[in-house]
Amino acid sequence: MSGGVITGVRITHRTASVDEIDAACEFDQRAVVEELRSQEGVEEAFSLQTCNRAEAYVVTAAPSTGRHALAAWCGELPPESLTWSEHEESLRHLLRVATGLESLVLGEDQIIGQVKTAYAEARGVGAIGPVLEDTLLKAIHVGERARTETTINEGVVSLGSAAVSLIGDEREIDGASALVIGAGEMGTIAAQALSRHDLSELVIANRTRSRAERVATALPREAKARALSALPEFIDGIDVVIAATGSDEPILDADLLASGTDRVVVDLAKPRDVDPDARELDSVSVHDLDDLESVTERTKAKRSAAAAQVEAMIDRELEQLLGQFKRKQADDVISGMYEGAERTKRAEVTTALSKLESQGGLTDQQRETVEAMADALVGQLLSAPTKSLREAAAEDDWETINTAIQLFDPTDGGEETDPSGTAHPESADGIPAEIAARIEDD
Repeated sequence: MSGGVITGVRITHRTASVDEIDAACEFDQRAVVEELRSQEGVEEAFSLQTCNRAEAYVVTAAPSTGRHALAAWCGELPPESLTWSEHEESLRHLLRVATGLESLVLGEDQIIGQVKTAYAEARGVGAIGPVLEDTLLKAIHVGERARTETTINEGVVSLGSAAVSLIGDEREIDGASALVIGAGEMGTIAAQALSRHDLSELVIANRTRSRAERVATALPREAKARALSALPEFIDGIDVVIAATGSDEPILDADLLASGTDRVVVDLAKPRDVDPDARELDSVSVHDLDDLESVTERTKAKRSAAAAQVEAMIDRELEQLLGQFKRKQADDVISGMYEGAERTKRAEVTTALSKLESQGGLTDQQRETVEAMADALVGQLLSAPTKSLREAAAEDDWETINTAIQLFDPTDGGEETDPSGTAHPESADGIPAEIAARIEDD
């Protein structure tokens, strides 16, 4: 049967340091998904990795199977930093992630794009099935609603803008010279936030200078583009630095930062762009993602009313999603029940008609009467359990549904044999159309 339950595990800024999150992001999202999907019993898989979270989800027949499949991903991560979630909690968490309620910067906009990218990557390797499809599309839908129907993303809406706010707490930004290292999404947002100030100079440095030029020319104020390789030539006169590259190794070491005047450096990269030794310099104030807490707490306080609105929105949308899963689960069982009954009915009708044919033959009308009687018997016998299963789904009575799964799973009965060789259309809920019509009449 289709379906299954979601099991998830995550390590985030709420429970872990930047270094611990880095360790969880050793492989990219696509590789994580492919590895999870290859585990025995895993039907679907999804992973989300950002600068302040690493999360993995699988869909399996039972939560214990899911936890076993995710154990390898957890590796040597500290158990106290991990948060495990079963089906309903995983659903709620993914909705909260997409709306920005779980972000370091409450309501930040980047996360919904990151969820979309992760969904596309998992789908691209065939790891998204009906359960995660419904879940992730719902999460994206709710994330978009939160940003259009509430003020959850007003003001500081990204780590880049939070970094600029943090710098402003420490020194005057107007009149300062500023450098953004990295021309990706994070670096671009940081450059945009800095460009709103009256800087004496703004420089965008990137490994590929042409990319830095594109970012610089798109800003509302004049900015220079420089190649990252030339960094030692121009960093001396820089007061403010925001680093946000995708480098595997530190870009800024203590020797490079020791030259020049006092400066403030904010490292938004994962892995770190700033060598830890730089924190020992008296002339340099280094901040990383863990140090943005003061800014994010202020943002959280300002957006508390909007956050409450989003929470209520999530409650409503989650109830709809759970109801959708319940109906699908019940309909799968009902479909299996009818498939099994249909196989038995056709085998018995075929036997009965053969015996009657051998005793003198049957008219077409007599054949139709026998088949109609068999359909009626199936419909009447299964009408009550069909109603009971739908009521069980509505009341969260999964014991009844699981019992029915064991009794009526169509995969246990082999392939359906149809003496006529013709297909029998089903209604939307999987019940053979001719029987579904009779149920409606009852």
